[in-house]
Amino acid sequence: MLVLSRKESQRVRLGDSIVLTIVRVSGDRVRLGIEAPSDIVILREELDHEEEQELLKSQKSAA
Repeated sequence: MLVLSRKESQRVRLGDSIVLTIVRVSGDRVRLGIEAPSDIVILREELDHEEEQELLKSQKSAA
């Protein structure tokens, strides 16, 4: 894992097509802006986990 310190308005590039911008830092919260191609799926981790659980439930009920 790469850990960086950034200030508001600073950017981080991921490859050629993804840019993260630090929009705001307030206390223990950071607001990020993400620029990425439309074919890239961007999910918060907790949403990704919820979708995974829903998929498992639907697979179990279909069996």
